[in-house]
Amino acid sequence: MLLTSERILSRVAELGEQITRDYAGRRLVIVCVLKGSFVFAADLARHIALPLRIEFLGLRSYGSGTESTGVVQITQDLTTPIRGDDVLVVEDIVDSGLTSAYLLELLATRSPNSVRLCALLHKPARAKEPVHIDYLGFTIEDAFVVGYGLDHAQNYRHLPDLMVVAEGETTRR
Repeated sequence: MLLTSERILSRVAELGEQITRDYAGRRLVIVCVLKGSFVFAADLARHIALPLRIEFLGLRSYGSGTESTGVVQITQDLTTPIRGDDVLVVEDIVDSGLTSAYLLELLATRSPNSVRLCALLHKPARAKEPVHIDYLGFTIEDAFVVGYGLDHAQNYRHLPDLMVVAEGETTRR
């Protein structure tokens, strides 16, 4: 086990408190990047004591393997404009940085007041594109992890803890 649900939830609460302080007096738009960040975004939103709107954006760069293809595909776009809004992108993991950099650049073209990034996990060993993470849960080693919304071939998202997938493991749980 990499991170227990208790440790994850404690850190999510801390992030929510920090975000509440930083955006005090403002209305926030959370952009939940599907599918991996839906659990994190839901827990985080419950710890942000501000008026907020939640939007969903679907991106894919992994397919069914454990290596990013490097090609970002939008699978679901925002349903409401973000012009003039303070936007907080909520990602499950930043590893190569390519997807996050692409997304931040894309959202900036839509004229928001601000765009910041909140990521549950960061894998600096895999960085190809530098990305500033404004709110970070945990920095981890270079391993493929599942649970708490993260998957391997669409499996394991339901697990409450974060675990490393052993090479060759594809058993359903």
